[in-house]
Amino acid sequence: MKKAYLVPAAVLIVIAGTFSWQFFSKNKFASPTSIQPFFSPTPKPLLKYTIENLGKTKIESSQIKIGDEIKDDPAFMSRYFFFNVDGKKISGLINLPKTPGSHPVIVMLRGYVDREIYTSGIGTQRAGEVFAQNGFITLAPDFLGYGKSDQEAGNSIESRFQTYTTALTLLNSIPNLDYALSTMHLPLQSDASRVGIWGHSNGGQIALTVLETTGKPYPIVLWAPVSKPFPYSILYYTDTYDDHGKALRKVIADFEKDYDIEKYSLTNYFGKITAPIQLHQGTSDTEVPQLWSEALVENLKKLDKNVDYFVYPGADHNLLGGWQQAVDRSVAFYKENLKVEP
Repeated sequence: MKKAYLVPAAVLIVIAGTFSWQFFSKNKFASPTSIQPFFSPTPKPLLKYTIENLGKTKIESSQIKIGDEIKDDPAFMSRYFFFNVDGKKISGLINLPKTPGSHPVIVMLRGYVDREIYTSGIGTQRAGEVFAQNGFITLAPDFLGYGKSDQEAGNSIESRFQTYTTALTLLNSIPNLDYALSTMHLPLQSDASRVGIWGHSNGGQIALTVLETTGKPYPIVLWAPVSKPFPYSILYYTDTYDDHGKALRKVIADFEKDYDIEKYSLTNYFGKITAPIQLHQGTSDTEVPQLWSEALVENLKKLDKNVDYFVYPGADHNLLGGWQQAVDRSVAFYKENLKVEP
């Protein structure tokens, strides 16, 4: 009797095993040995700062507020101004002509200044006053971490890229400037259809990047601009660091592990520039070699870009030794390209 029941039981075991094998072979996800490991991609938050991606990004505008007085001159006044970038406050200096009417606007982008000596307007104020005396409103942002601005990002690479978004936000916010001026009860307005850019040193690098990301024909004046590819454009200056750039080189090496650095180098996107350019360079500049500006002009002209180049024998990085001639040429350039009556 016991043997009679053993055969069917064995058959059932074989059949069950066969069905189980067929089921798991067709449904591999049910087998522990067939489950593939899941790898989470490395977050790349700095991708949004590539020149191409910045050009595709909708940069929000900000309200502009005009603050306390810095200087009062018979021909112009200087005040603090404030706007917001990605929820952070940026301060800056605005120069306002005292002549009534509608005035073009020049956004002024400074070069590097040590935080310990920084005050709002340093690096732009002297030229900005001349522009204001000639009928231009000037806006010079301090950037994050400077002046009365909020702190910059903890990542030194992102802090550099945030100068681009600061400049782009300010340019997009100029249509809001008239409201701020109306609160001062002054007989002057800004003309958001007539906007130029001025950039000195690293500010020139920011200005060129803005032209590449927007493709807009903002008339631009460059004084001794930094125009080499990233990251050489910052590594060049590390000889003055206490550690000779060791920490910065590590930051850049870590950055290059996750990002294609060519997508952040302005030298790869000169073709996107549509603006007229006026460039000034001193022969005794120890911060931006004259060869850099000569190479920039050559590369722009190869692409049939509209660029005028002026060299000042003996002038330094701030164009001392040719400053008055440089600022006079800058005023004339803006008047011609922003259609200001003589």
